[in-house]
Amino acid sequence: MNCETLAAIRAGNAPKGDVLATARIAGIMAAKRTAELIPLCHPLALDAVTVDFAFEDDAIRVTATASLTGKTGVEMEAITATSLALVTIYDMAKALDKGMIIEDVRLLEKRGGKSGTWRAGEQTSQ
Repeated sequence: MNCETLAAIRAGNAPKGDVLATARIAGIMAAKRTAELIPLCHPLALDAVTVDFAFEDDAIRVTATASLTGKTGVEMEAITATSLALVTIYDMAKALDKGMIIEDVRLLEKRGGKSGTWRAGEQTSQ
C-alpha cells in the first residue's frame, strides 16, 4: 500500500474509521464461521482466536492464531481469519488506495492433530 494509506491507518484517520479494530473483529468472526464458508470443512468449537497486526515499510502484516482442545487442526480457521482481516483492511482503505495488494497468505505453523507439528520451511512433521 502507499505511504499515505499506511500513515492514515496507523493514525486511525481512514475514512471508514478504525481499520485495524474492524479487521480484527472481521478476522475473529470469519474464523468462527469457517465451516459455513469452506465446503466440507467441519465446524469446530474454537477456544481462542487472535488477529495481530505489524506495520512494515509499505504494508501491514496480519497474523492469526486459532486454538482448540481437540484432535483436529485449526489451519483453515487461522487462514480464513487472516484472509478476511486483509480483505477488511482493503475495504476500509480502498478510498485512499485502490492499488493495495493482498499477497502471501500462508500457514506458518501448526501443532496437534493427526499430523503433529508442522512449520513453514521445515521438510518433516513431528
